[in-house]
Amino acid sequence: MADKEKFLGEFEQTAMLALIQLKDNAYGAAIRQLLHEQVERDVAIGAIYSTLERLEKKGMVQSYLGETTPERGGRPKRYFKVTGQGESALKKAREAMNTLWQGVSLRAIVNSIISPSHSTLQ
Repeated sequence: MADKEKFLGEFEQTAMLALIQLKDNAYGAAIRQLLHEQVERDVAIGAIYSTLERLEKKGMVQSYLGETTPERGGRPKRYFKVTGQGESALKKAREAMNTLWQGVSLRAIVNSIISPSHSTLQ
């Protein structure tokens, strides 16, 4: 895997964390609802699926089809779960962010908003 593929983007992390929280109920509409309720983020269902498909190509998640249901016109739901490789990538992303946040105080962030020309966060 190329170096740039080893790091997860913010929305990729968000989507994968939603899968972990939803466990066996991780499909498009449930993911969308969780993101809306827990992080107040409204995301198009297409954006969710394109992100999950990209993650599946990278080996970070895998999908499987559930049972067909009459309310879906006989079509099955497509469920997703995080793979071991995905879990490792999430841990690495969390460690990287924790490392970067060390030494950054709320005061530094507030000061950068109030006086951006003197900020250490530029």
